[in-house]
Amino acid sequence: MKNLLIMKFGGTSMGSAERMRVAADIIAEHGKQWPLVVVVSAMSKVTDLLLETMRRAELGDRSVIETNVKTLLDQHLATCEQLLDGPGSAALRAAASDAIRSLVAEFERITNGIAMLGERPPRSVDEAVAVGERLSSVLLSFHLESIGVRARSVNAAEVIVTDAVFGNASPLMPATIAKCAEKLVPLLEAGVLPVVTGFNAATADGRPTTLGRGGSDFSASILASALDAEELWIWTDVDGIMSADPRLVEDVSILHEVTYSEAAELAYNGAKVLHPRTLAPLAEKQIPVWSKNSFDRRKPGTKIVSHFDEPKGVRAVTSMSNVALVSMEPSASLSGTRLMARSLDALALANVEILVFSSSSYRQSFCFLIRKTDVPVALEALESNLTLELAHGYLKPIEVDENVGLLAVVGEGMRGIPGLAGRVFTAISRENINIIVISQGSSELTIAMVVRLDGLERAVRAVHKECRVPEVSAVGEPVVS
Repeated sequence: MKNLLIMKFGGTSMGSAERMRVAADIIAEHGKQWPLVVVVSAMSKVTDLLLETMRRAELGDRSVIETNVKTLLDQHLATCEQLLDGPGSAALRAAASDAIRSLVAEFERITNGIAMLGERPPRSVDEAVAVGERLSSVLLSFHLESIGVRARSVNAAEVIVTDAVFGNASPLMPATIAKCAEKLVPLLEAGVLPVVTGFNAATADGRPTTLGRGGSDFSASILASALDAEELWIWTDVDGIMSADPRLVEDVSILHEVTYSEAAELAYNGAKVLHPRTLAPLAEKQIPVWSKNSFDRRKPGTKIVSHFDEPKGVRAVTSMSNVALVSMEPSASLSGTRLMARSLDALALANVEILVFSSSSYRQSFCFLIRKTDVPVALEALESNLTLELAHGYLKPIEVDENVGLLAVVGEGMRGIPGLAGRVFTAISRENINIIVISQGSSELTIAMVVRLDGLERAVRAVHKECRVPEVSAVGEPVVS
């Protein structure tokens, strides 16, 4: 469909009746100009509530199930009452309430099943956790109807087809394109706005799946690609992508444009930007994506594109504090290359994401940076795969250092600039901060460094000050041509 626009609203933009009204106003305003598909997250903290309920259900704690199910139901019914409070909305309110009760009952059924089994089957978890997005979709679609916008709640399990990797599924695009043509295009052609759930999907044979970290954004980008959208707008609670974390650096600037590669690197290294998987379907078709603030629509936001004439040097500095450095050292009789291969294979099978990797050439020791939350599963995977080497001393005991942080400088314009790395290292050394690990890829897009945790914030401020570049000229409001 020509000039199709995809809009995605995150948890804070769906966080209350007031925020949903704002989202509906945005949708109504732009829906007068272009056909829209809307993707929604669960209300703020609802997903955490669902996951915690399932964890407690696994332990057989039925009192928590009862309490949390009541909290879930009461929150969404109260939001429904606030959204559909007009004198002519009684029928819509009743229908929405029935849909909410049905979805909460579905979640309760699954959690009671988990309590009976004493375990959380991945398929059941994926089915249950999607209830949050399904509730948001119901609330927003009924509210849109109440303000005169024809809308329909759509479960993404009916339109996004994935593999069977529960908890972190990947889309099967040909099948998804066919489903979108079957389910969404007829709605659009009839003038009905689809409000699609984010985060969830289903296999070709209908088994529920979810899309992992950044799943709702990923849902929106999958639909944008499948429907050949002109643009994707991601509505959040921040003004756009910034040159550093404003909680650490005072004089940050909004980056009016970044490339797909820059956005991916920033997200990979800790910035709250679209996850690299989210950007992949967009980059393939060069669909621009905007990051905009639903709390302040006057701000232009950040546009993510394939390329533009950007200034030379660093674009942004980002950091992560919730990380751990894992070090491994083989004996002289063990091949370091083979050990690296087996270690990486074990981590891959355990779905552990490596943020930084570094090795020595002589002793063949190596280290890698991972998230602290991944440490237990990473150690279990490594120790299981290298049991004999550890038992016989061919591999020294694996060391884990959690007193570290990651700092990364990112920018397409860093390529081929002599002395830039030296300036970064000098800025950090002036703060008497020791760099433990340095990593830079062949693309010269990112320089990543591991430093002591107590020096991380000072390092970020020092590098941002040293490498500050002029703001890119504003490119104006997003426009679907």
